[in-house]
Amino acid sequence: MSTEALPPLESGKFIAENSQDVKVLQEGVKKAANVIFESLRKGEFSVELWKGAGATDGHELNPKVMDEKAVDWIFLVDTLNFSFWSEDEGKKYKVTYKGQTYTGYWSLCAAVNRAMEEGVPITNPGYYAGMTLQELAYLLRSDSDVDMPMLQDRVNNLQEAGKVLKEKFDGSFVNCIKKCGGSAQKLLSLVVSNFSSYRDEAVYKDKTVAIYKRAQILIADIWSCFEGQGYGSFDDISSITMFADYRVPQALLYFDALEYSQALLDKLNNNHMFTSGEREEVEIRGCSIWAVKLIEDEISRMVAADPAAKNVMVNAILVDNYLWDLRRAQRSDMDKLPFHRIRTIYY
Repeated sequence: MSTEALPPLESGKFIAENSQDVKVLQEGVKKAANVIFESLRKGEFSVELWKGAGATDGHELNPKVMDEKAVDWIFLVDTLNFSFWSEDEGKKYKVTYKGQTYTGYWSLCAAVNRAMEEGVPITNPGYYAGMTLQELAYLLRSDSDVDMPMLQDRVNNLQEAGKVLKEKFDGSFVNCIKKCGGSAQKLLSLVVSNFSSYRDEAVYKDKTVAIYKRAQILIADIWSCFEGQGYGSFDDISSITMFADYRVPQALLYFDALEYSQALLDKLNNNHMFTSGEREEVEIRGCSIWAVKLIEDEISRMVAADPAAKNVMVNAILVDNYLWDLRRAQRSDMDKLPFHRIRTIYY
């Protein structure tokens, strides 16, 4: 067995080439690429959307000022960014903030912002390194009768992250960024080697494959917040892949960019609870990475062939963000499609 992990893009390609129950379909790739290209070309979707430009579905909760406090906020949130799905769609963890009720990932962002407004130094590593389960449970308290899942895992993540930042990086994730010389890949390596909760790897066909969903989204969020400038300036940002979770595959299914075997569909329809590293789970995530890479390549060809689109930027981050937002916007259609159920700290 190979012990050194294949990087995420190589992992996605390897998994897609060897997958038994998930296929990437070129016609669906083209269908998705056409839709996303039109949105990018018309200026309906861009990196600026991250900070809430024209958005109403949670993006307004993200930091607006490009400073060190924004980096602290992003690192905290992405250290907690996993497992928001509800066992019962009728009963969800919810947070109401400034008159609006949020669910899923955005409920976490709302809870963090609520805590900050209450004067809690929740984004300070020195504070959360010593956080207790009771403290976190209160700060993430729900406005429904459903609590956020995996609270013990979340406090474990925070305690580890805070201690590592204090002991190795003078108490700030900004210092991690500074050590990496504008390289997203160097920052990715630093994160997964120092913070165990970000080390999202599995063994597939005797190879160690790296997915690194949360580590990559951490880098992408910093890039997006800073619009590629300052702390968000990475020369190799295009090397970051999509963020393989349980929701973006639904959007890829919607476009027929992914196809599941009947055996896998039967498992999904019977609400099978996967474990991290289970073969089908790895195939869904790996094929999602490769499908988004192919969509990105297809859009790049469209941009090159259209003189009016010469200023359009495309990378896997933007494709992922589009698909993730689409999944939330088209809930009525997307909820008819299966998703793989898993409780894990990795996504």
